[in-house]
Amino acid sequence: MTDMLSRPGARDGETPTSEIAAPTKPLLVSAVISAGACLLTGLLTCAVVAVIGWLGATFGGASGAVRAGASAWLIAHKAGVTLGTGRISVAPLGLTLFFVWCLYRGGKSAARSSGADRTKDLISLAGAFAVVYGLGGLVVGLLTAEGPLKVSPLSAFLGAFSLALIAGLAGIVVESGAGEDLADATPAGLRDAVPAALAAVLTIVAIASLLYAVLLAIHFSRITGMLELLDAGVIGSVVLFAICLMLLPNILLYVVAFLAGPGFQLGTGTTIAPTGVDVGNLPALPLLAAVPADGATPTYLLALTALVPLVAGAVAGLVVVRRGLRERDAYALGWDAFALRGAIAALLAGVIVFALLALSGGSAGPGRMSAIGVPGALPAAGVLAAGMAIGAAVTAAVVSARRPADTGADAGR
Repeated sequence: MTDMLSRPGARDGETPTSEIAAPTKPLLVSAVISAGACLLTGLLTCAVVAVIGWLGATFGGASGAVRAGASAWLIAHKAGVTLGTGRISVAPLGLTLFFVWCLYRGGKSAARSSGADRTKDLISLAGAFAVVYGLGGLVVGLLTAEGPLKVSPLSAFLGAFSLALIAGLAGIVVESGAGEDLADATPAGLRDAVPAALAAVLTIVAIASLLYAVLLAIHFSRITGMLELLDAGVIGSVVLFAICLMLLPNILLYVVAFLAGPGFQLGTGTTIAPTGVDVGNLPALPLLAAVPADGATPTYLLALTALVPLVAGAVAGLVVVRRGLRERDAYALGWDAFALRGAIAALLAGVIVFALLALSGGSAGPGRMSAIGVPGALPAAGVLAAGMAIGAAVTAAVVSARRPADTGADAGR
């Protein structure tokens, strides 16, 4: 297994072109360079946005703006920041996704420059990459904390380390070719469940995005009213747009929780669910213009809570059948095997949804804003997983049972 985990260029006994083009670097050097580049990219991005906001403000200094940008970097890594009596731990997932992309690319760069192709080397490279990035987060946390601003050095290290380990390892595995080897060694049923689960999750998010866009269009007058109230100017509007862009994935996940049934909260004691809304006054943030008014919600929203997981499950079932029929021995698989694969994909999709919902919440300040997100993340993911399992199993069973009887047999000859 160790010798099999090599880059694609070396799998057929040929010398990889990257090794001919440039000499490889030691593992530690590759990890330090790649992780450092990711760290600087993220910090500079946050600092630029913060400085732009400072240029449009009439108070504060440049050092405070840079510190605010570093704080945003820490929060995006789920390292909570305490400001006075309040704590901010709601990660802007749009910014987090940008860091994930940078770390994924950094992992690929580290694997390419180091030429690592053995299991122990890949593990060492991923560990070094994550440790270097985590130490960078620790330094940022120590330098950012000053006066009323407090940051836990341990949470700063663990947040940065965890994100770098997951995203960097993914890039290393893909670039080294180990991902294809692992896929080949995985049973076909489990291998097909992964893309089916991702398709189901993307379907739910797409429906949530469509619903959110419709609600924003319905309440467009609220958005214009908020913008007039804020009167942020050109620079302020740019910063406001960046903030909304960073928080958009959080809002979409809250809509997913809404469609699941348990709903979400935008403050202590608030409820936003298909069964009713009790939220009161909200901050003048254009993203929140789609929140329904207090009281009962329209009936069609209740219908969506039942239809959305079934539709997502049907998509997963179709993906399972389509990929399963490509197998050489697909004719030997009965409808029950495809139904089981669909149910496994739905379960995996539920786990993914739970992880996303759990990461989307936290605290946004003192008092009422100390609780934001999905308090019932596990029930919401469970409801969606159950509905998706039904839709996936039924769809996979029906579609596979209706296939031509001689298609698989002819393919196996």
